[in-house]
Amino acid sequence: MVGVEIDGSIGEGGGQVLRASIAYAAVCGKALKIFNIRTKRDNPGLRPQHLIAVKAVSALCDGRVNGLEIGSREITFVPSEIKGGKFKFRIGTAGSTSLVLQALIPVALFANEEVFITLEGGTNNAWAPQIDYLQNIFLPLAERTGAKIEIEVKKRGHYPKGGGRITAKISPVKSLKPLILTEFGEVEKIEGLSHCVKLPQHVAERQAKAALEELWQYYGNINIQLEWREKETDPRLGPGSGIVLWAKTTKGAILSGDALGAPKKPAEEVGKEAASNLLKELKPKMPVDSHTGDQLIPLMALANGVSKIKVSQLTLHTETCIKVSEIIMGAKFDVKGELNKPAEITCQGIGLENPLLED
Repeated sequence: MVGVEIDGSIGEGGGQVLRASIAYAAVCGKALKIFNIRTKRDNPGLRPQHLIAVKAVSALCDGRVNGLEIGSREITFVPSEIKGGKFKFRIGTAGSTSLVLQALIPVALFANEEVFITLEGGTNNAWAPQIDYLQNIFLPLAERTGAKIEIEVKKRGHYPKGGGRITAKISPVKSLKPLILTEFGEVEKIEGLSHCVKLPQHVAERQAKAALEELWQYYGNINIQLEWREKETDPRLGPGSGIVLWAKTTKGAILSGDALGAPKKPAEEVGKEAASNLLKELKPKMPVDSHTGDQLIPLMALANGVSKIKVSQLTLHTETCIKVSEIIMGAKFDVKGELNKPAEITCQGIGLENPLLED
């Protein structure tokens, strides 16, 4: 089996290098050695959510892994055939279910049958996409490549207690279509979801109200849904709160902004922060926000044809994902723009075809 080596300290040098490398190696059937894992972090090496991401990907492809333990800075991974079926993984902390799911999606898309995944851990985490982001921004955009993914939140989990649970259904594809997102158009409507767990209803209401007041200065047609339950009947561990906003444009773009609650952080501050983040993404009038840019790179790299997107900001995460895609998958990218500035990203995908599916 053809092998490849990845220096885990390249680019942003964190868990993204590991998750992307494992996913791409599994999809392409390449043996992988990754070293210097998370050496740029205060607690270098594998942490629980990184370990679970590797275990999960390995389970989907009957992979063999050496060096898989907490604190390990080097692992080797040899994938086999990707299979569908039912899988359940427990992170065991408030670690992000969204980040683990991101590693699984490219792999599951090339399985021999549908993949049903249950993940337990955190659903709304700092330094990770909130699960509501995946449902309302990433999935509709991924669907344009032919990917069919459903995510359901069974129970929310916040830091530090965790205890959340999500399920995902991923249908395999023969191949992925290229993605074109180059026109912004005009903002047509803004939607959102403000939630709170083990907290009074007014927390979710105040978050939404503050976001609305901020956005109404610039846009109309805004609808923010509320999610909460009486504390006495709420089975979630909590407490916690958050808000995710997304703007839809006349050209089919979807851009996001979000924020999480924290102890002693007023609900009004949470709502205003989310609105400010969305307005910042909308200002350059690019059809892909800075956080979604790196999420779309794997789909572009795997697609059969030329994809092109314009992002509001080229992030180090996106550059890292591109670099790993080029090394492992052999995709060819052309980036016009500077780091932390708006940019255009073009990719000649490898046109991977699923050998396990009939035409």
